[in-house]
Amino acid sequence: MTTKKIALLGMLIALCVVGRIAFASVPNVQPVTAIIIICAFWMGPLSGVILAVGTTFATNLVLGTGLWTFTQIFAWSVIGLVSGALGIWFKKVPVFILSLYAGLCGLFFGLVLSIQNMVVGGFPFLPYYLAGLPFDINHAIGNVVFFIVLYPILSRLLNEKAPFIVRRKGTLPEYMMSSTNKK
Repeated sequence: MTTKKIALLGMLIALCVVGRIAFASVPNVQPVTAIIIICAFWMGPLSGVILAVGTTFATNLVLGTGLWTFTQIFAWSVIGLVSGALGIWFKKVPVFILSLYAGLCGLFFGLVLSIQNMVVGGFPFLPYYLAGLPFDINHAIGNVVFFIVLYPILSRLLNEKAPFIVRRKGTLPEYMMSSTNKK
């Protein structure tokens, strides 16, 4: 990993931290998931995981940490991995489809945290999940809005100002795309 990429990831983590803390008073509405999706889509799955881990640790130092920290890292890392894989394999995905995906990621995030609270807290899953569903819907709607607002800005910045970072299937070296059984 180059110094430029580490510096860019540090700046993106700072953006996520500021965004999450700025929206802390609004339940489950934060730009973190949308930023992870956009950056992983353009920069690759590993960058999405690094962004998820760094953001979670940094924001939970301010907002409070607990067992949910590891669950948040897991959920956002899965979102980063899947988003990075989408970015590698699909060159052109309509923004509308990606914004719906961002909404689904908000629901997935809530589901993962509900499962963790069921396991750790011993709560029955269905009533707990249904009670938290309005907050998960807030997260999903917030993700869609943040995605629609941030996608053109971050995509343009990453493609124009940091082309050394963008990882797409067309830009991968041939040996990474070819089968080992090639004759």
